[in-house]
Amino acid sequence: MTHPLPPVRGTLTAHRPLADLTWLRVGGPADWLFQPADAEDLSAFLAALDPAIPVFPMGVGSNLIVRDGGLRAVVIRLGRGFNAIEINGNTVTAGAAALDAQVARKAADAGLDLTFLRTIPGSIGGAVRMNAGCYGSYVADHLISAEAVLRDGRKILLSKADMHFAYRSSTLPEGAVLTSARFTAASGDPAILAARMADQLAKRDASQPTKDRSAGSTFRNPAGFSSTGRADDVHDLKAWKLIADAGMRGARRGGAQMSEMHANFLINTGGATAADLEGLGEDVRKKVFQNSGISLEWEIMRVGEPAAE
Repeated sequence: MTHPLPPVRGTLTAHRPLADLTWLRVGGPADWLFQPADAEDLSAFLAALDPAIPVFPMGVGSNLIVRDGGLRAVVIRLGRGFNAIEINGNTVTAGAAALDAQVARKAADAGLDLTFLRTIPGSIGGAVRMNAGCYGSYVADHLISAEAVLRDGRKILLSKADMHFAYRSSTLPEGAVLTSARFTAASGDPAILAARMADQLAKRDASQPTKDRSAGSTFRNPAGFSSTGRADDVHDLKAWKLIADAGMRGARRGGAQMSEMHANFLINTGGATAADLEGLGEDVRKKVFQNSGISLEWEIMRVGEPAAE
């Protein structure tokens, strides 16, 4: 990338490998990695950045495959200046870099029920962007508003309606970076909420390969959804069962494997490339379609370029 980049108060790193920033531990370098000091630093940088340069906001990489050739973009990763959690009455305000689990715990300590976030991997920015959900609750059920910085540097406030939530998705302007979100939560007894979260964790650890290197669910459940983004259980088909029925539980490609424990978890058994992981995922999609006529949609985001031949 030949364009000069604007000065920053945060950290700007050229040719930064991204593998160690993703849960699957694969991926080539970004042209640049920008870790802004605060929202003002981010706003000023984007306002001055050549509009031709692509921008990719990245959370903690819990739901992401970066391809082996890396990303021709400025990757923006929010850190300490964006992880505050504040509670006022029944409202919880969390920075986009705050971990979902930490928000759930802090809310519960204050007697507020956001327990559905406890077992969702990743940070609040990603949870809002993906309308993350668990145990029948979704971000769309609780979000009041979100703050973001647009690609041209303008700061905006997005209402719940602006997000256009659907099942595992929302609509955000290209290049927009979420910086914080406000949620409403019902009151609850802190001890009961803590016990519920402990039970959720135990169930998760008993049914999912939490000790393996994965990125959570690989494919979306083929479900309908309501206008709030709530899955329609009437037509709810489970991706893991479709994968198992197609004979792909435990399937391998290079260092990549579909988990024996939970067939919808793609894992790096050690030494997998991004091409191994994505290729195995496509093998699974093909087999499931041949077996059931259903085309699975990726839940894991795949970005960047393949490795050069």
